[in-house]
Amino acid sequence: MIFQSLLRRSEIGANSYLLELGGKRIILDSGMHPKEEGLDSLPNHNELEYNSIDSIFVSHSHLDHSGSLPVLMRDQPKANVYMTPATTKLVDALLHNSVNVMESKRIELGITDYPFYDHRELDDFEERWRAFKYQVPINLGNGVKATFYDAGHILGSAGIMLEGDDQRLFYTGDVQFEDQTLIPGASLPEDDIDVLVVETTRGASPRIETYSRAEEELKFAKSINDCLQNGGSVLVPVFAMGKTQEVMTMINRFKKEGLIPDAPVYIGGLSTKMTVIFDEFANSTPRNQPGFRILKDMEVKTGGRKKKRVPITYQPGCIYALSSGMMTEKTVSNGFARNFINNPKNSLLFVGYADPDSPAGHIRKASKGDMINLDSEQPPVQFNCPMEVFDFSGHATRDDILDYILRVNAKTNVLVHGDIEAANWFAEQIAEKMPESKVIIPAPAMKYNL
Repeated sequence: MIFQSLLRRSEIGANSYLLELGGKRIILDSGMHPKEEGLDSLPNHNELEYNSIDSIFVSHSHLDHSGSLPVLMRDQPKANVYMTPATTKLVDALLHNSVNVMESKRIELGITDYPFYDHRELDDFEERWRAFKYQVPINLGNGVKATFYDAGHILGSAGIMLEGDDQRLFYTGDVQFEDQTLIPGASLPEDDIDVLVVETTRGASPRIETYSRAEEELKFAKSINDCLQNGGSVLVPVFAMGKTQEVMTMINRFKKEGLIPDAPVYIGGLSTKMTVIFDEFANSTPRNQPGFRILKDMEVKTGGRKKKRVPITYQPGCIYALSSGMMTEKTVSNGFARNFINNPKNSLLFVGYADPDSPAGHIRKASKGDMINLDSEQPPVQFNCPMEVFDFSGHATRDDILDYILRVNAKTNVLVHGDIEAANWFAEQIAEKMPESKVIIPAPAMKYNL
């Protein structure tokens, strides 16, 4: 069994890994780096010979795991792609949206390599996509099989078990063991695993001991209620996929329990398209609220160009859950914030990660009265409204992941999807608590015989 990281650097980025097992060459994920542009955003797939890969597995639809899939498929024409049914729908929507984004960046930033693929090529590639539900064995030939397990991260997310004649490797992908509002916690295997390839995202970020998800939701509800009762509106910058649907489900519960008033709720940007897909799987995927359909059951107001959609304009007494979560330039949340954050009656509530260099990151470090550069092409805006940050991460805490590592007790642990400080924390813990277990923090391009 050979393992090779195809990342350009040891970090969270364009995730992609090569596994050689039972004579089969398998790729785990094919992402695109969220902080890089052009060719630098792609994994180091130059390490792969043309048409040398048998199968490609995508753990979930976030672009840092799926964004370069069409580029990889072009170079690996015999490889079929395996995903869960929900992931195929989400990846399809996200990749088509990526074409539009890259076409815009080609003009705005002068990146002539964009777009890496077009809409027609995407449609053709989908003929090689294969959808399998959780815990259904997938025969890859030569005695090698694969199985998806529910990773609890977002809709359709999966850990992947790969088995040869005498070895079992499990790749967690991105995982969350705790129940979220909509998505239940992970259900991963623990027995007879020889090699565990595990994410380390939050390894350098301990959570406060007094944290409670239920209490965090109540604090979130109180902040919304206080703002609305004082005559303001609430802006919640959200990632279009996953965080939007979690926040909408929370808001629906808050209204039913009388924690907040029955205020109009707007979503905008790519969020609407993603929510349509989430609703499509309301009865066929693990849910904490089976059958609940956000767009139909909540009477959500959506913004966009279609005739049936309502333009998003500011009104007092409303809740705006708008993408993107980092308030990136040219996104709906960024544009909306221009005439929002200067009003002291409004509230800006963050519910997910924000890169320190993003507009959201700048606001989170700012003080009231500071001037914020939301868009480099427009004048700064004075930041006058209250701002709060809530922990609703879709990634498991480092303690939950460490507990899982200890229960599995694999002979070898491969630490991925984390900055070096995060991976080192896990390496130190494993060395102390499982001294007989081998630990690998894979260097890019290096091959490891497992």
